Amino acid sequence: MAAAFALLAYRAATLTGSGAVAAWLVGTMVLHGTGWQGGGVLAAFFVSSSLVSRGAPPPSGLDPKSDRRDHRQVLANGAAAAAAALLGLRDPQLGLWLLTSTLAAAAADTWATAFGARSAVPPRLILDGSVVPPGTSGGITPLGSAGGAAGALLVAATGAIAAGTPALLPVAALVGFGGMVLDSVLGAAAQGRFRCASCAQRSEWRVHRCGRPTTHEGGLTWLDNDGVNLTASAGAAMVAWVAWVWLCPCS
Repeated sequence: MAAAFALLAYRAATLTGSGAVAAWLVGTMVLHGTGWQGGGVLAAFFVSSSLVSRGAPPPSGLDPKSDRRDHRQVLANGAAAAAAALLGLRDPQLGLWLLTSTLAAAAADTWATAFGARSAVPPRLILDGSVVPPGTSGGITPLGSAGGAAGALLVAATGAIAAGTPALLPVAALVGFGGMVLDSVLGAAAQGRFRCASCAQRSEWRVHRCGRPTTHEGGLTWLDNDGVNLTASAGAAMVAWVAWVWLCPCS
């Protein structure tokens, strides 16, 4: 089933070939660890995120990737969730709890990016409030933040219904929104920033799309957007674990 779903996504041009393989692996781990309930949460994240991202205007001059997600993007959003889902082999409730919270964070970030790209209000850097060009890592808008909250709420609601655990709805929604904020902070403070010496365009990559190496202007050279997304997802999983221990919904 995971392979079929990944193939459909590839045929629908939402995934590259490597992205489809990565999605197959993530889906297999999720289904193996949390069953159809976890599969439903994963589907809610992936389908909704693909739909809201369709047609979003790409950030000008920031050297973005294509609309089709590759394996790095899939794993950045899904690896932590898949690992968390495997805990469901020992405790199904815990697996669904962590999976839902982690995917809520991934959905919040994806929805915020898609809605923010459509904002008529220019984004402001989350650290100091300065106006930045659209697509800048760490830039936020009211519309993007609202979209991120909606994405987190959708995945959280799906997980709460699937798990039959009402407490999961507010926890996963808050963890998801917090993961989005962490993603923005890391993007503004630590993500590598580059500029192509030939095109004079800003980039998030060491090699510009024109094929020329870029010049490092700030941030950590090894931390790209995929690394930021993975870190934020892992952070969301850790916070969700603490919430599980604190609330102990299993008792």
